[in-house]
Amino acid sequence: MKITTALALLAASGPVTASVVRPAAEQLAKRALATSDPYYPSPWMDPAADGWEDAYAKAKAFVSQLTLLEKVNLTTGVGWAAEQCVGQTGAIPRLGLRSMCMQDSPLGIRGTDYNSVFPSGQTAAATFDRTLLFKRGYAMGQEAKGKGVTVLLGPVAGPLGRIPEAGRNWEGFSPDPVLTGIGISETIKGVQQAGVVACAKHFIGNEQEHFRQTGEAQGYGYDIKETLSSNIDDKTMHELYLWPFQDAVRAGVGSFMCSYQQVNNSYSCQNSKLLNDLLKNELGFQGFVMSDWQAQHTGAASAVAGLDMTMPGDTEFNTGISFWGTNLTLGVLNGTVPAWRIDDMAMRIMAAFFKVGQTVNQDPINFSFWTSDTYGPIHWAANKDVQQINFHVDVQGGHGSLIREIAAKGTVLLKNSGSLPLKKPKFIAVIGDDAGPNPLGPNACSDRGCDNGTAGIGWGSGTANYPYLVTPDAAIQAQAVKDGSRYESILTNYANSQTRALASQDSVTAIVFVNADSGEGYINVDGNEGDRKNLTLWKNGDDLIKNVSSLCANTIVVIHSPGPVLLTEWYDNPNVTAILWAGFPGQESGNSITDVLYGKVNPSGRSPFSWGATRDSFGTDVLYEPNNGNDAPQQDFSEGVFIDYRHFDKANSALTYEFGYGLSYTTFQYSNLKVQKSNAGAYQPTTGTTAPAPTFGNFSTNLNDYVFPSNEFPYVYEYIYPYLNTSDAKAASADPKYGQSAEQFLPPHATDGSAQPLLRSAGKSEPGGNRQLFDVLYTVTADIKNTGSVVGDEVPQLYVALGGPDDPKVVLRDFDRLRIDPGKTAQFRATLTRRDLSNWDTTVQDWVVSSYPKTVYVGRSSRKLDLTATLS
Repeated sequence: MKITTALALLAASGPVTASVVRPAAEQLAKRALATSDPYYPSPWMDPAADGWEDAYAKAKAFVSQLTLLEKVNLTTGVGWAAEQCVGQTGAIPRLGLRSMCMQDSPLGIRGTDYNSVFPSGQTAAATFDRTLLFKRGYAMGQEAKGKGVTVLLGPVAGPLGRIPEAGRNWEGFSPDPVLTGIGISETIKGVQQAGVVACAKHFIGNEQEHFRQTGEAQGYGYDIKETLSSNIDDKTMHELYLWPFQDAVRAGVGSFMCSYQQVNNSYSCQNSKLLNDLLKNELGFQGFVMSDWQAQHTGAASAVAGLDMTMPGDTEFNTGISFWGTNLTLGVLNGTVPAWRIDDMAMRIMAAFFKVGQTVNQDPINFSFWTSDTYGPIHWAANKDVQQINFHVDVQGGHGSLIREIAAKGTVLLKNSGSLPLKKPKFIAVIGDDAGPNPLGPNACSDRGCDNGTAGIGWGSGTANYPYLVTPDAAIQAQAVKDGSRYESILTNYANSQTRALASQDSVTAIVFVNADSGEGYINVDGNEGDRKNLTLWKNGDDLIKNVSSLCANTIVVIHSPGPVLLTEWYDNPNVTAILWAGFPGQESGNSITDVLYGKVNPSGRSPFSWGATRDSFGTDVLYEPNNGNDAPQQDFSEGVFIDYRHFDKANSALTYEFGYGLSYTTFQYSNLKVQKSNAGAYQPTTGTTAPAPTFGNFSTNLNDYVFPSNEFPYVYEYIYPYLNTSDAKAASADPKYGQSAEQFLPPHATDGSAQPLLRSAGKSEPGGNRQLFDVLYTVTADIKNTGSVVGDEVPQLYVALGGPDDPKVVLRDFDRLRIDPGKTAQFRATLTRRDLSNWDTTVQDWVVSSYPKTVYVGRSSRKLDLTATLS
């Protein structure tokens, strides 16, 4: 028996702040590269942090009992397909703790059965409804808990949505940081209230799929040796990309996932500026950071840079080799990784575990991600220990009605010249591939990696298996039969003659369903390598719409897509009487769109992104070709904070439909704007120091105590263990440079456990930053009256002009969703915090309210700002 180890300390002696294979001078000769400043030591947990006190008390009681091997087991995944979940840590059987289960996804439980498929985060964001966002998170948490999941891998704020073509935008919420911040925080609260640890991902700058992993890129024919670098300046980082993750920390999220790509030429999972400085120090994050799958690139270096858990544990899938496991044990024993750092890792993991109400005696994991068979090997990769691995537990819990509600309320009515709502129409023709089923079934394509039939969700790891998928064709037909309407459908985009014959008939109401799709980079659908190749509709959707509308004077268009598509060729055609964006609605797709079309739900969704007239008008695009030779492709975020509506406003560009836009079947009037100033005190920067790094218990330094105990249990092939295969440390490491001191390859202060100064922008035992950032400075109210004849929901939005020459024209700062009866008036109430009115000052490294005059607006979208007032 041999435990395979990585070249641990050779890996650890590699790059810490910038993973570059060639000498820096050689690369700089080609291009001046962005750099990421080092920040050490890694901040340790604060047992007195608000909302974490009880969790840390329990964690301390548990971790104080652990051996070094057991602590390492908590931090290291057991390997790809080594057990049941997509990722699992080692167990602590001596204390009754089973392996922790990490499982996708942000919209359901991936790879299982009898679970729900929820609307995408983007579709949920279109509801602009905090309550629904929370309920969606809570329901997903309930289902994860019912399957035995410890950590649900979501929600998503990275990608934020810098690039409209980016493949995974639909997994997140919106390119607006405030909408995404509210979306991610409400989802986290819901998931964790259900007893499951949420995971905020992908931290940070993960804004496209191309070049996120070298192996994936090489598989597509790109000869690169390092992953893409997202180059982001300090001001942009704080005011845009870090903003929603700050909200996640304030919401008490238990875990973060660092992303694949580099930021400023340092890999995210060993980027000390990101993990140590921004996340753990400035934001005061108290949970643990796990790597994305195969996103770890070093051993000791990633440990001191702030990584707490490696997933799935092996350096590459099914190699049995790990940067941690055995090597982390050795690193602590020989002093390369300080004892306080492994204690901090274990404490953070267990505190997150206890914070959500989990106990050591967890319910068992009752599924296997790797197969739907009832019986099979528990160690899937090793084909070992056959037993019952799937118990087919039904966790749906009646969530279909919630899914239907979210999808309907997230549907955005973009155009309506009076054809909607439908009222028992004489003749309905539903046309388009997107209205019907996948002929092979809704789960026929692995991880939904195809575009056959209606698009309920995108593709990739952010998916789940449908328990059923209600198609638009089935649901609208059922309503038509109930109404006594004539009904016909053509479920393809390519039956031109039959489509023309149907669309040209008298009294026909034609509903055309079209889509675009995208997903994760490991799946290529029709040449779309995760990211979309363009912003047009798929399968000749534009031609289908033009074909039908040239013959039918009442053509209604429904779009399922992961973001904006170009509507320029047909949206203003008078024969196109209505346009609806239904996002990715999940399993109740047909029922939810039917509810809106027939007026059972008055549409009130608001577009969570802008609709540009051309692809170029967005100002950002995917980097499709390497631009730095064989080295890391460089993607400069040179537009700064000006993405989506901020960019369009700066460029004074015309829009097809703006951010926040959406119509209703009723009308509303805005009036009586009032602004009340609060008595918040002056901002006081944080001062003082932390306590020294705590440690919990001693550990043996006798290497014989760490040799694999072959007399206690059998070795499992490719399984990642914390044990050594020999008591000779150098032989166990398999590292030709073994014996170098940490000072020879780790940066200054990396192992320093002394008390550290607090940042002025950080909180004192207050996760999320300086507490005073969230002082309410102003309260804004306005009256909203329903001037129509039917009850409806209105979404008033609060925008602010920060006033500076480098500031966006307006930025969203708050919103609400109000249900108002005809003729009645409701009050919209919103608040403005200090952070809402501040800019990040790169000199003082803190948030500062500038002296520029500031204006507030209340309106129904980013460009329909009905009411305005100047802040005193």
